[in-house]
Amino acid sequence: MSDETRPPERAASPDEPDASSVDETPETGRMARARADQLRRIVLHKSVRRARARRRGRDNIWSWMGMFGLVGWTVAIPTLLGVALGLFLDGRIDSSVSFTITFLVVGAALGVWMAWYWIRRESEGGDEP
Repeated sequence: MSDETRPPERAASPDEPDASSVDETPETGRMARARADQLRRIVLHKSVRRARARRRGRDNIWSWMGMFGLVGWTVAIPTLLGVALGLFLDGRIDSSVSFTITFLVVGAALGVWMAWYWIRRESEGGDEP
């Protein structure tokens, strides 16, 4: 067949692997099955854990105390880190602006936002907001 009468070759799509990149060895198949089995076990374990937690509920006082503590630390740690950064900058830079107060407010705002995000995610009962 001449080049003029030959049908054009089909261009490989970006989603389609070319024949040289496909490795069809039995070892590759076993590794893929092992990965899939491991993923199935992880998903099953997490779903069983979540179902058990939902059945058990959060009605006791200790779970509420733990949640309050977690929210408190979520706000306190960024606030303290902001204060530490502000004190460090105030000691190094001679400025009329107080970096300590600025980063105290920024850290507290960041902590409150993170706590709000965590509480909203937990109250919806899922991992995604």
